[in-house]
Amino acid sequence: MPAAVPIAQGRSSSAPASIEGDSGVLLPANRFYDEESQRISNLIDEELRKESQKQREARRKQVKVMLLGQAESGKSTLQKQFQIYYASQSLDRERPFWKPVVHFNIIRAVKTMLEEIDYELSQPEGEDSGVESDPEYNEPGPSSAGPSSSSHRRHNKSKQPSAAPEHVFRPSANELETLSVLRTRLLPLVALHDSLASELSGGVSFSRGLTGVFVRAGWQGLLQSNPGSRAGKGSVVGVAGLAAKALDSSREDIQALWAHSSVKELIQERKLKLEESAPFFLDNVARIAEPDYLPNLDDVLNVRLQTLGVIEHSFPINLGGTMYDWRLYDVGGARGQRHAWIPYFEDATAIIFLAPISAFDQYLEEDPRTNRIDDSLQLFTTICSNKLLKKAHLVLMLNKTDLLKAKLKAGIRVQK
Repeated sequence: MPAAVPIAQGRSSSAPASIEGDSGVLLPANRFYDEESQRISNLIDEELRKESQKQREARRKQVKVMLLGQAESGKSTLQKQFQIYYASQSLDRERPFWKPVVHFNIIRAVKTMLEEIDYELSQPEGEDSGVESDPEYNEPGPSSAGPSSSSHRRHNKSKQPSAAPEHVFRPSANELETLSVLRTRLLPLVALHDSLASELSGGVSFSRGLTGVFVRAGWQGLLQSNPGSRAGKGSVVGVAGLAAKALDSSREDIQALWAHSSVKELIQERKLKLEESAPFFLDNVARIAEPDYLPNLDDVLNVRLQTLGVIEHSFPINLGGTMYDWRLYDVGGARGQRHAWIPYFEDATAIIFLAPISAFDQYLEEDPRTNRIDDSLQLFTTICSNKLLKKAHLVLMLNKTDLLKAKLKAGIRVQK
């Protein structure tokens, strides 16, 4: 124990004049406190240095990749491919929540078919029902079918004469009778479209009248927390449950509509434009409509969802024996959402830009005057010239080549 130190008269009792050191030598109190403060300061500096080193190593092992491109370019599908390869267990846990989304994709396809048939039948005989023409492209029109497509067609008559006579859609009396019966039977299913979309989107809506399922970060958790939207096996309530039951009772009518000669005719004449994955789901409607249906990987990869904002996905990836934390950022690609990309540019490791080259005959849904290939090229040029991305690696993925091959095989040609 150190010897008692007398307190000098007039000095504060909290500041002794001297303190016995480890060797028994009396040291000035000020010197002792200076050395102790220095020792503590050195310890703090060392901890800060170690922490800074850990953060630098973590940054070196963290790969931030942004998936960029216009809406419907395949960004979310690529993200799911990463998830299949590197985090398959997480995707497997999510499968039940994709069930009502798959159902919605079928309901939307049925709605699109019925609306287009109604529109074509409403046209006076001999009237051209085509959309506004662009001489430099083979097939103008909006990029996706559905309500927005039908309304676009109604308000955009052809301004230029076609090279060949326009085919007139006129089903026979028997075909009309069959279509009328199918339409009546399927109306209760189609009536669930908007309410199911609202439930899956968490109430998100747009003033411009766009319809569909718009998902944000953590949408599966929101769906799980809503007892009216449970998507797993067994009893399901809410709009999702009503849709599942309606789909189960309507499966034969959906198959009959999909196989109807009038639908085949409209598709062949390129008047009926379904979403790219719609044929897959319509071909599998019998399996999907089963009460105990659980989506498989093909179903999950084919669903059409519209992303809102920026959604982060994390994947542990082993490269050369070193584990890297890959952060994939899936973004909403519509024009009104592209401003949300910029805050993520500065520390991005790489950009994967997806350009759907099958879209040469499609126009933006948000701007029917802009060809999708033109939009992709302009957007890619903007990304390449952004100074915040001067250190980022840039990968260009020309996507949807299978759809391009199918269009060329069907006789559709690129004129520009």
